Amino acid sequence: MLRAERLFSVAGKRVLLTGGGRGIGKMMAAGLLSNGAHVVIASRDEKALEAAVEELKSSIPDGGQCSALRADLSSRAGCEKLVADYAAIETGEPPRCDVLINNSGLAWGEPLDNESGKMNWGWDRVLDVNVKAPFYLTRAMRPLLRVAPASDDGRDPARVINVGSVVGLVQQNVPTHAYDVSKAAMHHLTKKLAADLVRPEVEGARRITVNAIAPGYVLTKMSAGLSSWGANEATLAAGVPLGRCGDVADMVGITLYLSSPASSWVTGAIIPVDGGASGCMSIPVVPE
Repeated sequence: MLRAERLFSVAGKRVLLTGGGRGIGKMMAAGLLSNGAHVVIASRDEKALEAAVEELKSSIPDGGQCSALRADLSSRAGCEKLVADYAAIETGEPPRCDVLINNSGLAWGEPLDNESGKMNWGWDRVLDVNVKAPFYLTRAMRPLLRVAPASDDGRDPARVINVGSVVGLVQQNVPTHAYDVSKAAMHHLTKKLAADLVRPEVEGARRITVNAIAPGYVLTKMSAGLSSWGANEATLAAGVPLGRCGDVADMVGITLYLSSPASSWVTGAIIPVDGGASGCMSIPVVPE
């Protein structure tokens, strides 16, 4: 059990990953698939999902076990529909989910004195997808997460992995108030859910751990949006003590750890994966 190939194994695990069509979500999916997990990615953008599945399968020698579900996570009903759709295609008997990754997220921001008329819309959309959706989806997924595989020895609980952000830990100097607040809320929700789910509602059911990743600046379409406020790869990297932005290997490493037996005694943790940026007082992105 102490050999790395077993300690960090995700082979055969059933994973539902939201926001898997691009960015960090697609990076995480690639890492899980490359190591033998069965991954279902979900997002609202059907074309992005189809392209992601094709790309992910073509990058793995045996094609991997990857499928996609379109989902609108902006409402409780949409979250519960995704759970039902996932259960309908899950091949386990009974259907189960070993790892739920709440990665879908929206970013929005504008200066405090702007009068664009989008402020109510922006705050509502960001909080609906970044905070409410992980709560509703995790709540609805509990029956599937509680189902243990036949080989279960009681030492490898089901996992919920929430994708927070370094900006939920330290403020960034851009007017992304809703996004930053939503990620701080995600971190606190992680701790609340960890306390709720660590003990099963029914004796003998599988335990569930809940942890959060707080990525720093990883080069994605979302982080590219910071260019609106004068940020680029060089300025972002300048605020990282380790001197660079994050990449796919950084995201895959923490995902494998939190999904595998290596982290079976970890719950309620918020883990910065940010090159040391959360140790700074603020991240030096200066608005134009």
